[in-house]
Amino acid sequence: MSNDVEVNTMAPEMPAMFDGMKLAAVAAVLYIIVRCLNLKSPTAPPELTYQDTPLNHFILKSCSLLTKEYIPPLLWGKSGHLQTALYGKMGRVSSPHPYGLRKFLTMPDGATATFDLFESLSDHCTGVDVTMVICPGIGNHSEKHYIRTFVDYAQKQGYRCAVLNHLGALPNIELTSPRVFTYGCTWEFGAMVGYIKKTFPQTQLIVVGFSLGGNIVCKFLGENRTNQERVLCCVSVCQGYSALRHYVLKRFATMVVYIIYIYVYIYIYIYICIYMY
Repeated sequence: MSNDVEVNTMAPEMPAMFDGMKLAAVAAVLYIIVRCLNLKSPTAPPELTYQDTPLNHFILKSCSLLTKEYIPPLLWGKSGHLQTALYGKMGRVSSPHPYGLRKFLTMPDGATATFDLFESLSDHCTGVDVTMVICPGIGNHSEKHYIRTFVDYAQKQGYRCAVLNHLGALPNIELTSPRVFTYGCTWEFGAMVGYIKKTFPQTQLIVVGFSLGGNIVCKFLGENRTNQERVLCCVSVCQGYSALRHYVLKRFATMVVYIIYIYVYIYIYIYICIYMY
């Protein structure tokens, strides 16, 4: 009799406990969604750091977008990671296919560096010969959709484009030395820039780097002052700050995901054991 009373007094408490676990799980999922999508991040004009020079004032006056507030699309617009994942999975609806010539350069250690050269499709508005030397993001090359789209637009504006293919990134180009590209190695990019300067002695350079490429081009320009010769400007797009810190944060994020996975698994297991048996 006492056992029956004990069971009757505990039974109502069990569903309440699991309802609390459900709410906690839902709250955790919502919190992760809000944080991952950066929904709480306010929109604001970009913070600009520049020297007070007539050239910079002219650039700011000519490019009003640099001082305007960017209002991204709702839900997914504030998360660069989500945009990158969707773009990587779905791609563009119609991506251009610019035609270029692939160049091969033999490095001192026996590696074979490659880059693609795209000639301009029209005259530059200033009448000056300008070449964009482009370094793609990590593990990327000239055949990526975003690079092809950028090159196609630049060609139509009168720019010659040289796009580095990171060592080991192209699936149809065999490695000729026991190494691939690294975060801090500027050898291949420097070889490409040297080829452009030698082949087109009259051209001026605009240096462009995407993501990891932004780190490489900035490092290249800072390694030696001679690397800055004939360079009009450098554009670093979505440059990373610290590969080591990114690695630590990635490990932490992976650990959090595993903890959530284990928590959900235990909850489902207990739920099945109580309500199914």
